[in-house]
Amino acid sequence: MKKLVVFIFIMAAVSCAELQNIAGALSNQEIAGGLRQALDFGIEKQVSKLTKKDGFYRNEMVKILLPEELERVDSGLRTIGLGALADEGLKLLNRAAEDAVEEAIPIFVDAVKGITFTDARNILLGKDDAATMYLEGRTRQALYNKFAPVVKNSLDEVDATEVWKNIITKYNNIPLTRDVNPDLTDYVTGEALKGVFAMIAVEEKDIRNNVNARSTELLRKVFAIQDNK
Repeated sequence: MKKLVVFIFIMAAVSCAELQNIAGALSNQEIAGGLRQALDFGIEKQVSKLTKKDGFYRNEMVKILLPEELERVDSGLRTIGLGALADEGLKLLNRAAEDAVEEAIPIFVDAVKGITFTDARNILLGKDDAATMYLEGRTRQALYNKFAPVVKNSLDEVDATEVWKNIITKYNNIPLTRDVNPDLTDYVTGEALKGVFAMIAVEEKDIRNNVNARSTELLRKVFAIQDNK
């Protein structure tokens, strides 16, 4: 048993040494650059899809559904034959998210470019969405502050607030229901941000797990390190 433990320890030490040699061939700057490039590609190839009409509404991964407290609103309206009204309200929420992402992408791109990965190697050797999660943790609040006004303006421009007021009023008039009054701007903003980071994570995971998705020399060099972890 002791021999087995010693053997495993030696093998682990060798693997770590090999990994350090591979990683040592690249500077922190190169590794950070590769991670930023992966995130940039996530924005360019995946997040940009969200800015198009139905970018949220027809994408089941990020489609904004009713908040939990309003799920009974949808069910109640459909029960009394107002399904079309419920669909209209749902679509308006997704349209607001699409508008917000379109306006905020340049801000998001700047945030990615401004990140310095002081712990770049740990992120590189982390989970499939490690870079995305790192980015989210450091930019979410700032992005929320930028998204929220755009969402509010979008909802106001299409009278979504009035539509939802009409929906909620009709629902609240249904006997034996409990009144609801959600903050639509906050809800849609939060869901839009979830969608943005979800799509970036899709691209990061693809680059990490699919060698053919590494379309630049830097990506190939940097992510070759995590292939050997």
